[in-house]
Amino acid sequence: MDSEPLLQQQLDHHQSLAYSNHSSSKILTLPTVLTLGRVAAVPLLIFTFSVDSWWGRTATTSIFMAAAITDWLDGYIARRMRLCSAFGALLDPVADKLMVAATLVLLCSRPLNIAVFGQVPWLLNVPSIAIIGREITMSAVREWAASQNGKLLAAVAVNKLGKWKTATQMAALTILLATRDSSLGETGILVASGVIFLYLSAGLSVMSLVVYMEKIRKVL
Repeated sequence: MDSEPLLQQQLDHHQSLAYSNHSSSKILTLPTVLTLGRVAAVPLLIFTFSVDSWWGRTATTSIFMAAAITDWLDGYIARRMRLCSAFGALLDPVADKLMVAATLVLLCSRPLNIAVFGQVPWLLNVPSIAIIGREITMSAVREWAASQNGKLLAAVAVNKLGKWKTATQMAALTILLATRDSSLGETGILVASGVIFLYLSAGLSVMSLVVYMEKIRKVL
């Protein structure tokens, strides 16, 4: 009676070993190169943000948008072409967090003056702290879960709430970077929408963290 489950466990173990060997043999796959490109783009983003001219603002927005696109693209290519690797899986979230954290800090360094909200120095600081704090916490939690058991690791797997958080976050930061360009004309409504999206993303970040913690509590 126990032979079939035992056989299945052995097959799963061999498949896991085969996948591990296949992954480790290909470190610099195309998705990994794209991810490394996002890491390398962070210093460039910081430099272009400091350039007070139209091309600096345009370049900053373009770099962030390219990073957001490659974030989706590298995952798609990895799944579609079966180019997943352990190194890529480790580096991908690091690249995302570096790009987002750097952008949030840069935006906070230059407070916005929006007619709808008035001049509020902490307008971007509050959601930025919530987003960065959540990312640091989840990174630590996932690392801990990976050292425990499969149930805990499954409990912290990316869910739909996390995907919505990422989507609103990318939209907010793209808008806030793009509207720094004065050549676009009156951008009050656009900037306000960017701030709203950022607060929405911060809210989703906190909500997803609570959901993950509740799942972990049930497993424990």
